[in-house]
Amino acid sequence: MLDHPLRDTLASEVHARPFLRLEGSARLSHLAIYTDEQPDIHHRLLAALCAALGTTPPPASANHFTHRHDGLLLKWERHIEFSTFTFVLEDTRGEPFSDTAISRVPAGWLSQLKGTRLVALHAEVIQRGAAERARASLRQWFSGPVLVGSRVLAGGEVWCDWHIAPDGFSRFLVLDLDFREAQVGRLLQRLYEIETYRMMALLALPLAREMAGTLGRLEAELSAIMERMDANAGGSEDPALLQQLTRLAAHAQALSAHSTRFSASRAYDQLLTARITELREERIEGVPTIGEFMERRLSPAINTCRSVQARQEQLATLVARAIDLLRTRVNLAQERQTNALLQGMNRTARTQLQMQHAVEGLSVAAISYYVLSLLAVALKALKQAGLPVSPEVGQGLLIVPVVLCVYFGVRRLHKNFAVEGKH
Repeated sequence: MLDHPLRDTLASEVHARPFLRLEGSARLSHLAIYTDEQPDIHHRLLAALCAALGTTPPPASANHFTHRHDGLLLKWERHIEFSTFTFVLEDTRGEPFSDTAISRVPAGWLSQLKGTRLVALHAEVIQRGAAERARASLRQWFSGPVLVGSRVLAGGEVWCDWHIAPDGFSRFLVLDLDFREAQVGRLLQRLYEIETYRMMALLALPLAREMAGTLGRLEAELSAIMERMDANAGGSEDPALLQQLTRLAAHAQALSAHSTRFSASRAYDQLLTARITELREERIEGVPTIGEFMERRLSPAINTCRSVQARQEQLATLVARAIDLLRTRVNLAQERQTNALLQGMNRTARTQLQMQHAVEGLSVAAISYYVLSLLAVALKALKQAGLPVSPEVGQGLLIVPVVLCVYFGVRRLHKNFAVEGKH
């Protein structure tokens, strides 16, 4: 009741992948399985192998499993993207690599690995006197162009050539000169992880090579668009250029889908470097160490992946900036057009106002004329009725009052219309 729900899970993670405990000479085969198309293949292969060996497979939630069968030790580990199968044969009669642990695995199970085997290697652990004799004839077991070796963990030597033999396996020879307890198991685990992480890190290289050509084409297209933007001072081609930049941004964004693979490549490279450091290598004169070999052969590939990813990110940034620049220019052009339109509307409004004033003056004059005409008729009628009225004098006296009344009446009428229009 006092523990956090995840305490047991997190605490057991430290012990999730225990090292092999080997005593004496041993013969090992190691496989790493990777595929994007069959996410369930890892537990399915383990279940099939357990069935072939006559044992019960672990639950689907397990990430490691160990089983002994007829002198063969099986160790299985599940990682995020791949799984590994390690087979250990402690009966090492005969010459190194004359027999393999994988030969004890049912052939029917091996046929199920089709297209998923990313790493396959054999390792031979030889002790003391036999190790001294094996050192004298290393080229007997390694046919690669470069032989790599070093003293490791202050107790032995590791030899390899990073070459895939005709049987599809590469080879490691471990000379146990004075290893302490459990050091051999830890050493082999690190060697397997170095090879596996190397291959997982290199999965991004084909993508990087493919993307490099695409990025070159997109960068050239962006450069051409920028030149056209600079030459198009009038802005007549801006809408077409904006459409091309939008399409270019979509292509650049599509390339970012591979960023996960590049990020994983960097992570595996860091793990690889850490595992090489853990070997505590000491140089053997005349041959490169594992660290030197990886620095010379692997680093250029990893740098290529990093460079391509950086180019993709830079291209996306440049396209976004170009789009912002072009949109700003289009907006400025639209603002200029809007200002010109508003100025034209302003002039039209002033003209209409002047015409309205003129019409108002004419309206006052016309209305006043008709009112005075009516009053003149009335005055003439009064004179005919016998009243002492002079129509001409009365009409003259009424001109000013009538004009003023009509003027103020028209203005009041316009004000009322204006107030009603606002509401």
